[in-house]
Amino acid sequence: MCSIIKKIIYKILYSINEIKAAKYLGVKIGENCRLLNCTFSTEPYLVKIGNHVSATRTHFETHDGGVWIFRDKHPQWDRIAPITIGNNVYIGEGCIILPGVNIGNNVIIGARSIITKDIPNNSVAVGSPAKVIKNIDEYYNKAKAIVHPTKLLSAKRKKEYYTQMYL
Repeated sequence: MCSIIKKIIYKILYSINEIKAAKYLGVKIGENCRLLNCTFSTEPYLVKIGNHVSATRTHFETHDGGVWIFRDKHPQWDRIAPITIGNNVYIGEGCIILPGVNIGNNVIIGARSIITKDIPNNSVAVGSPAKVIKNIDEYYNKAKAIVHPTKLLSAKRKKEYYTQMYL
């Protein structure tokens, strides 16, 4: 199929459903995922995303363009590796995941992190490059002390709740 037609089909799918658009590119995606404004490099078929994964403005980079500087000496060189994301993973806004990275199950990645190496199961990782800062149980215990029961409220009720609390 002509690459122009493929791009048009992708843009149409992307505007309707980002998951379907990513699958059209060859990304393997599990159930109950949410991808918002995510991008994939030239080998999207090497990205595997598990179940219940959320990512916003995340870029999945499956190749290392740095070998460009050796191109005159080694024109055939490519550095390409898959990316695998486990189940029950939250990837914060604006992350970049580099080639060969495996992110385990039950993982939280902080916003704007650059993930250069594997992140183990049950971890919270942040930074550039991303580093594990705590386990998921430590995160849970801290979160339960500061969360509010507002997720299922209407926008109006949520506004009333937070206005009374903070203003």
